[in-house]
Amino acid sequence: MFKKIKESQVSITQLMLPSNSNFSGKIHGGFILGLMDQIAFACASKHCGHYCVTASVNKVDFLNPIEVGELVTLKASVNYTGTTSMVVGVRVESENIQTAVKKHCNSSYFTMVAKDENGNNATVPGIILDTKNSIRRFSRSIVRKEQSKKRINAFKSSEFKMDTYLELLKTQNALLKFSEKSKN
Repeated sequence: MFKKIKESQVSITQLMLPSNSNFSGKIHGGFILGLMDQIAFACASKHCGHYCVTASVNKVDFLNPIEVGELVTLKASVNYTGTTSMVVGVRVESENIQTAVKKHCNSSYFTMVAKDENGNNATVPGIILDTKNSIRRFSRSIVRKEQSKKRINAFKSSEFKMDTYLELLKTQNALLKFSEKSKN
């Protein structure tokens, strides 16, 4: 079974209140992450018709601060479907109500896993790739997944080759005091 991406797209808009701010008066990143997780859940669950859990979040960069009193819009779309998982792209934009100026604040990718009523992984419908953008997003998800596997394997303690990184460490804000006695 395959579904159109538009069938499961979700967006929400919320006014940012002082209770959502951090100590510097900007909207707290943790609050925004919570909203992002909620909309990724809604989008994934809408796509597959099952309860979904967050397996991972790929790259969270806060590009612009969000001010108290701004409207924040989150948009979610399924970018990739595997057998039991989906990658949901989430975009966050803020808008100043008085000036109508909009800012892109964040884009992230949530891997969501579908669960059946017994808590087991459930099969998800595929997506129909009918635009250049949908093909680009699906392909990017495949490449990101492969890069993640390579990163994880390269830094497993059993696979890590320290000599490969010693020169790199010399250019960083770190003092290397390693000895063979302190292997861990």
